[in-house]
Amino acid sequence: MPGIAPPDSASETQSPTGESAAMIVYSAADLVWSTRIQGTGKQVGGPCRPVRSVEMLKARLADSDVRAAIVDLENPTVALEVIRALRSEGGLDPDKKVRIVAFGPHVAVELFEQAAAAGADAVLARGAFDRRLPQLILELNGGPEPAGGAAPA
Repeated sequence: MPGIAPPDSASETQSPTGESAAMIVYSAADLVWSTRIQGTGKQVGGPCRPVRSVEMLKARLADSDVRAAIVDLENPTVALEVIRALRSEGGLDPDKKVRIVAFGPHVAVELFEQAAAAGADAVLARGAFDRRLPQLILELNGGPEPAGGAAPA
């Protein structure tokens, strides 16, 4: 998918002991959101790495302690595939340890409903997502469940 920055070096996803550090994976529809999510993660100490497909998600899950997935509903095909891959019966996250936050335009009510039905833990309008991003990354990286529910904020 064009516009998504490549993953940073592996050293940024490892703890000082060389073990995989906890991380958040994200799928962003454009470079603006990709940069914003990754930059905010760096600021608050919660590494965020892109996934452009379910195959990339599988690779991240295999070699990293993935705590959460953030998906941009402006790219609904990838966003819903990622959610379904994690939440489907026999999926990639059978214990539901990976929390999922979807975000998109406030007018995309049908996509919000689809994301919630597919298993997103929270669905947020872009404005609310943007305002809460630093705190959200902290929460997703080990804090309490993200607030947001399934309704646009």
